[in-house]
Amino acid sequence: MSEPCASALARHRLLEAIWRNPAGWGRLAVVNHTTVGLRFIVTAGVFFLIGGILSMLIRTQLATPENPFMGPATYNQVFTMHGTIMMFLFAIPLIEGIALYLLPKLLGARDLAFPRLSAFGYWCYLFGGTMLLVSMVLGVAPDSGWFMYTPLSSRAFTPGINADFWLLGITFVEVSAICAAVEFTVTVLKVRTGGMSLDRMPLMAWYLLVTALMMVAGFPPLILGSILLELERAFDWPFFDPTRGGSPLLWQHLFWLFGHPEVYIIFLPAAGALSTMIPVFAGRPIVGYVWIVCAIIALAFLSFGLWVHHMFTVGIPHLALAFFSAASVLVAVPTAVQIFAWLATLASGRPRMTVPMLYVFGFFVVFVAGGLTGVMVAVVPFNWQVHDTHFIVAHLHYVLVGGFVLPIMGATYYWLPQITGRLPVHGRGRVAFWLVFIGFNITFMVMHWTGLLGMPRRVHTYAAGLGWDLPNLISSMGSFLMTMGFALFVIDIILQLRYGRPFRRNPWGAGTLDWAIPTPPTAYAFASLPKVSGRDPLHDDPTLPARIAAGEGYLACPRSGRMETLGVAMATGEPDQVIILPGPSYLPILNAASLGVFFVCFLLGLYWYALVGLGLTLVVTLFWLWSNGLDHDPQPQAIGYGETAIAHPASPEAPGWWGMVFTLVADGVLFSSLAFGLLFLWVAAPDWPPSLMQQPDWLLAGLAGLGLAAAALASRAASRVPGGLMLGLSALASLVAVAVLAWLALALGHSATSHAQAAATTALVVYALIHALIGLAGAGFVMARHRAGFVSPLRNLEPRVLWLWQGYTAATGLIALAMVTGLPSAMTG
Repeated sequence: MSEPCASALARHRLLEAIWRNPAGWGRLAVVNHTTVGLRFIVTAGVFFLIGGILSMLIRTQLATPENPFMGPATYNQVFTMHGTIMMFLFAIPLIEGIALYLLPKLLGARDLAFPRLSAFGYWCYLFGGTMLLVSMVLGVAPDSGWFMYTPLSSRAFTPGINADFWLLGITFVEVSAICAAVEFTVTVLKVRTGGMSLDRMPLMAWYLLVTALMMVAGFPPLILGSILLELERAFDWPFFDPTRGGSPLLWQHLFWLFGHPEVYIIFLPAAGALSTMIPVFAGRPIVGYVWIVCAIIALAFLSFGLWVHHMFTVGIPHLALAFFSAASVLVAVPTAVQIFAWLATLASGRPRMTVPMLYVFGFFVVFVAGGLTGVMVAVVPFNWQVHDTHFIVAHLHYVLVGGFVLPIMGATYYWLPQITGRLPVHGRGRVAFWLVFIGFNITFMVMHWTGLLGMPRRVHTYAAGLGWDLPNLISSMGSFLMTMGFALFVIDIILQLRYGRPFRRNPWGAGTLDWAIPTPPTAYAFASLPKVSGRDPLHDDPTLPARIAAGEGYLACPRSGRMETLGVAMATGEPDQVIILPGPSYLPILNAASLGVFFVCFLLGLYWYALVGLGLTLVVTLFWLWSNGLDHDPQPQAIGYGETAIAHPASPEAPGWWGMVFTLVADGVLFSSLAFGLLFLWVAAPDWPPSLMQQPDWLLAGLAGLGLAAAALASRAASRVPGGLMLGLSALASLVAVAVLAWLALALGHSATSHAQAAATTALVVYALIHALIGLAGAGFVMARHRAGFVSPLRNLEPRVLWLWQGYTAATGLIALAMVTGLPSAMTG
């Protein structure tokens, strides 16, 4: 084990001096995962309260027939904002906050892979969410539903900026989600403590890893759809206009390619909390660890094959209906595997009926009921009968409240002592549970009945005498009872922050590393990083918390004031690098503010000023990147237990390399969605092929492709032997590609409003142009870094990352150019 460099108290003081958050205005520069995670959680809680108030307005309006409480315009804004807040500003950000707070503690790390990226994501979330709240205050909130179906959300039917607030605000928020997805994926795979192989990770880490990968693949289609619809609204590019070769169904495909996986993205972290709490309160290890991991992965894959079951009534071919109906039923299997594993754990243990366990049993009742109605709506004939009725509203809430809200409320009571250092007092918590549970079931169980009686969703009133009066009144009464429960839950949490009973460590007797650190947690989490040999380190060695506090672990002695944590081999968990983490910085908030300038200017139609915002974002990003790295070749250093590792800028498996890999995976999904859009319109939209086909010049397209390929080859050579010549050639080739692609985009853009084929062709060329521009900036940046001494044959991380980008840009650029030059001939051939 490592030689203690000081006493435990001296070590704490030294680590605290290195890791502590700045005070005053410096709080805006905080990047520590604990603080940023709590900011996400608290902000998501505020949005939940706002969304809950909106839901009460909805239930007040529907309590009686022909209620004058709200007019149709106001009601449309209220129900749109309720769904938008709950899905985009509460559920996903709350998951991000929980993962930010817990992941390093579960994995035995001091922080995440990219702390500044986490802070940047928070500010994007806050600014994007604030845009949507401002729209509500100004009376121009989105009013086309949280799903924004076209043509209702198109300029012809929503001429104001209501829809633009949604499209730009949600895209701003989704930037945060993509940042979080990349952050969590790289952290789980590379930033763990020594000995924590993949098969020794806590199940919560597995759930969050799969969730992050689903976000990487699931969010880009929505981002693309929002961009295309905003381009149609701003510049009249007719992607969704059937009179000019577009199709409203393209929006539905892009939205639900995101929308259905999102249900499981929301469910899986809550299921991870269940897999964490149930063994603790059952007093035995989880049953079927491997089965659960396999079920999580299977659920993730299947979730991407279900999106069309939201579109059964739009005229899907019968063979597709059969396929997606079967897939919708099949997804119940991996979910059932997890439920039976949890039940087996409880049955073979001795459960303690704490408040968290009340919420666990509430989950079983509510979520299983929601799953059963999910199987019902997967059957096409039944789906046709209840589609767009209150039955679907009830099913949605049984799945989301049962599968997410109830488990997370239980998890709040479970992890609250870890956050506050105080034990909960359970009297109020039990009352709050029963109010929520009973009120919820009164509200939404009756809503199944209302739906079966034929009441459509998204209507602001209804006539008396249709049989809907009594069930709507009962639902509204139940909703107010449920609201009382949520209010009592919030009051209980606030009171426990002040009056909860102090304790030392691990009050529940858990086996995971999050209970091995002081509570409330210190900024650095672990005084030294433990070496683990099993899935429940605290059960394997009850003295582990004391030993790591005494410095008997990895990285016990801080070096040169640096913030350090371990990087490990992905599969085995053996240490392979020391990750040097960045300290507090104003760059994340400045970057988010610069991006905010772009979104706000675009919203207001100030498009040239929006380009200024993008320019500011690029400048701040370059400053951000310049602050990283080493200007000298590091030597392997002792890390403890007689082992050595090298600093991450010299490691071939550095987090930055993997971060670029998963960023490009998300980018690739976006490009694939764009290519799918063009092919879908070709096959399914009216008026194809158009009478006047837009096709770029073959010679110019070939020259652009040659420039992209040359830039990639030169950057590949520079990644192997870093040098100014190859980097310069990569920059020059990128410059050629940028110039030619810009010429093509301008030439095609003049006719982009004439037909969807011209718009899609221009969009593909612009996609290639944007990536070539970034490649040009990247090549110039790495050249400057090389000249400044930050790049060497050993420290070649930045040239290797550049090669990844340039290679991807060449591959997608060549595909895009082949599509825009070859498809017109195929269409007319």
